Amino acid sequence: MSEYKEVFKRTEVKYLLSKEQFDKLFPELEKIAKIDKYGKTRINNIYYDTPNYELIRTSLEKPMYKEKLRLRTYGETKDDTNSFIEIKKKYDGIVYKRRISAPYRKSFNYLLHGGEAIDNSQISKEIAALCRRYPGLQPAMTICYDRIAMAGIEDPDFRVTFDTNIRWNTDVLDLREIPEGTPILNDGEYMMEIKVASAMPLSLSKVLSELEIFPASFSKYGRGYTMMICEKAANMVSRQTAARSLEKGVIAYAD
Repeated sequence: MSEYKEVFKRTEVKYLLSKEQFDKLFPELEKIAKIDKYGKTRINNIYYDTPNYELIRTSLEKPMYKEKLRLRTYGETKDDTNSFIEIKKKYDGIVYKRRISAPYRKSFNYLLHGGEAIDNSQISKEIAALCRRYPGLQPAMTICYDRIAMAGIEDPDFRVTFDTNIRWNTDVLDLREIPEGTPILNDGEYMMEIKVASAMPLSLSKVLSELEIFPASFSKYGRGYTMMICEKAANMVSRQTAARSLEKGVIAYAD
């Protein structure tokens, strides 16, 4: 994966597809793009945040500018697996992604404990500055999924990705130990992302319209965070209900 770019600037548009929409769209996409040489890839991420989830809470407010920090690997993760520390920024609808690479253990320990920087690059300095900007940054959530990536036949900067089996977890925050996790998508759904440096091909825009495939506001980390909050709220209600039931039982027994 070392040939991956370190710096990206592009527009990213997301869509949620049913199985039927995917089956109709994919043959049309193959006319202008092809699956990259990696085929289906397992992508693993740790998202970092403050103890009160400042980064994702800010992101969900949809400000003009927002940023995220994550550690990413591809496939099975071991100490020496190549990993990427990534800053993902979005300003006025344009996505800027900057990343550096290092063996997973080195990246993981650096983000957890600080210390000597990964390298002397400008991107490494930007990562250090972000960590200083948000005191208490820590592993907050793992999000893993299967991806099929396509690149334009004539324009390699045109990319389309399809993500399935997206799962979040907050119990195990180390990519060397991937738990099952909680699904984010419904069965049969695909999260498609179209990434362009300039404009989307007109032929593709027409096909998307014909298949009634429209942009959707979707953040994997945002969706996972929202589900986590709802799960905690439901558990709290259950505990309160159980406590009240127990209290009534004790009073009845005393009577």
